[in-house]
Amino acid sequence: MLIAVAGATGRLGSHLVEVLEERGHGVVPISRTHGLDLTTGVGLERALKGVDGIIDAATSPTPDEAEATAFFTTASRNLHEAGELAGVERMLVVSIVGIDDWSDGYGKAKLAHERAALAGPVPTRILRATQFHEFVGQLLDWATDGEVGYVPAMRTQLVAARSVAEAMVNLITMPGWSAQDGPALEIGGPRPEEFIDAATLLAAKRGRPTKVELAPPEHDPYAAADRDALLPGPAAILAGPTFASWLETAEV
Repeated sequence: MLIAVAGATGRLGSHLVEVLEERGHGVVPISRTHGLDLTTGVGLERALKGVDGIIDAATSPTPDEAEATAFFTTASRNLHEAGELAGVERMLVVSIVGIDDWSDGYGKAKLAHERAALAGPVPTRILRATQFHEFVGQLLDWATDGEVGYVPAMRTQLVAARSVAEAMVNLITMPGWSAQDGPALEIGGPRPEEFIDAATLLAAKRGRPTKVELAPPEHDPYAAADRDALLPGPAAILAGPTFASWLETAEV
């Protein structure tokens, strides 16, 4: 099959391109690096000519709710319009587990993204993923002050971006495709983990920060959330490795 990957140079997108090529599929990378801007849509119809399916793994350049919402809804509309004109048969969009309970912020923007994607003319399905293994380092970097890293009291089911990419390729290339195949699918890692435990392991491997602590409740966006709100449901796809196994060979 010939699959277009929106966000082809991103954390997930780069894995998607790699997995598709390893399995013998053709790939059309969509990113600004490749001269295609999802917010303008210029050149998309030409790029999508002959494409069988689209994987939308593009991410907003900002976590701001209003700006992220504008990006996602505009990008989704442009992909649908160009995809319909090019005869694309299917689209798969990555989203985030647990965002139904988010009242604002990036999660709300992703909900708007899901609605825009499902409302378009190209038959679309959603795969919600838990936080990637790679997110631990990103969040720790953001939240380190001196020698102390402050992380949220988050219980999640960390999953490798590579594993999510493999699942998405399985889905987009499977025989048959219907937007009526049910609610959003979910994927998560093999077991629930406390975010602070993963961050502590990562800090030990890096050698910094020297201490990892829970953020004060007033600075923790998850402080008032249900403890299991970010865990996938019982029907979720579960994919290894665990964070500790992934960390053994990861470049962090």
